[in-house]
Amino acid sequence: MTKNKIIWTIIVVLFIIGVVWLVRTPGKTGDLDVFAQCLKDSGAIYYGAFWCPNCKTQEAMFGRSANLIPRIECSTPDGRRQVPACAEANITAYPTWDLPDGTRVTGTQSLAFLSEATSCPLPEEI
Repeated sequence: MTKNKIIWTIIVVLFIIGVVWLVRTPGKTGDLDVFAQCLKDSGAIYYGAFWCPNCKTQEAMFGRSANLIPRIECSTPDGRRQVPACAEANITAYPTWDLPDGTRVTGTQSLAFLSEATSCPLPEEI
C-alpha cells in the first residue's frame, strides 16, 4: 500500500468514528435532566467560575445534566475578575447557590440538599 492510501484510510476511519460518536453521544439525555430543569424552574441560581475546583465537583454531580442547571459564570475569560452580574449579586465564594426561599449557601451542595431546598424530586435510582 502506498503512503497516500494509508493516510487516506486513516482519515476515513477517523471520520467515521467521529460521525458515530456525534450521532450516539451528545444527544443522550442525562439521568438528572428533569431534576436540573426543576432546579431552574424553581428559581434556584448557581454561581460558579470555570477555574473553581469545587464548582467542577458540584457540576460533576449532575453528570450529563450539568448543562441544564441554572448556572451563571462569574469569572471573566481571563480568570482575573468577576462579571458585573455576580458583583451586583454580591457573590463572594464559589460555588454559591441562591435558593427559591431567598437563602444563599456556598460550597459544594449535595443533590439531596438541593432537592430538599427546592422541592425538586431526585430520580429514585440516585
